[in-house]
Amino acid sequence: MRVLTAIQPSGAIHIGNYFGAIKPMLELQESNELFLFIANYHALTSGTDAEVLKENSIDAAITFLSLGIDPNKTTFWTQSHVKEVLELYWILSSYTPMGLLERAHSYKDKVAKGISANHALFSYPVLMAADILLYDAQIVPVGKDQIQHVEITRDIAQKFNNDHGDIFTLPKFKVDENLATVPGIDGAKMSKSYKNTIDLFQSEKKLKKQVGKIVSDSTPIEEPKEYENCNIFALCKLFLDDNGIEELKARYKRGGEGHGHFKMYLKDIMIEHFAKASEKRAYYMDNKKDVQEILEEGAKKAKLIASEKMKIIRDAVGII
Repeated sequence: MRVLTAIQPSGAIHIGNYFGAIKPMLELQESNELFLFIANYHALTSGTDAEVLKENSIDAAITFLSLGIDPNKTTFWTQSHVKEVLELYWILSSYTPMGLLERAHSYKDKVAKGISANHALFSYPVLMAADILLYDAQIVPVGKDQIQHVEITRDIAQKFNNDHGDIFTLPKFKVDENLATVPGIDGAKMSKSYKNTIDLFQSEKKLKKQVGKIVSDSTPIEEPKEYENCNIFALCKLFLDDNGIEELKARYKRGGEGHGHFKMYLKDIMIEHFAKASEKRAYYMDNKKDVQEILEEGAKKAKLIASEKMKIIRDAVGII
């Protein structure tokens, strides 16, 4: 099964990103043909600082490689390294009714949040359609807020296929209903927008400071604690197996430990969980040339597929 997904290079990766998107990707690459790219063209809709985008793009690549994306199993590249996607974006624009884009929830939501209304933001779903259709992706893992974009992709592909034959594969979205919402330090969904994140790769001192800000109640140390609605417990159990979860529940019920102890426990299990990834990240930070070479090799693989697909598409629409 060919699966395609992407990540926008928008800064530090937090544990909500890891459990919500990256960990499922690592599982997908073991049993599927995974295509993964750094969506730097898409990132232009949320910022135009050139140096920041360059830095974030390479940092995102380092993060994914450090956490376990294997370039021998996954085709991994930077979106801008395969220019065919922009040509297809323009061609698909001719098959995209204005009304289809005007109904896009994401555009309306982002404008409502104060993001500047421009053509790139408005036509974002068309570029996403080009990303998907160029590689004949069969499955596209998305969050619930992105389902409509995959449906728009299918609408555009069907319109094109009605005119030119079965050229495009109609993709299906995949939403993992079992993924738990990762709470931030304030209990709301962890998000950079809410400024309530716990970042993956940072110094122990900074991690301790972030973890220390997790909202908790003021139950005295000697008394038993409630774990059911505790943000600290909810974050800890993401890293624990069933036995570990039961042991932590017992500590909560027993009393004698304060929430500060549990916060430090979270810090320690995070450091242990990401120890190997941190070592790999340190290597890649010192050897960014290796990262560039991995991305270039991935782009070559992606470009081979994209070039062949564009030959068929150009012939279909009459581009010589």
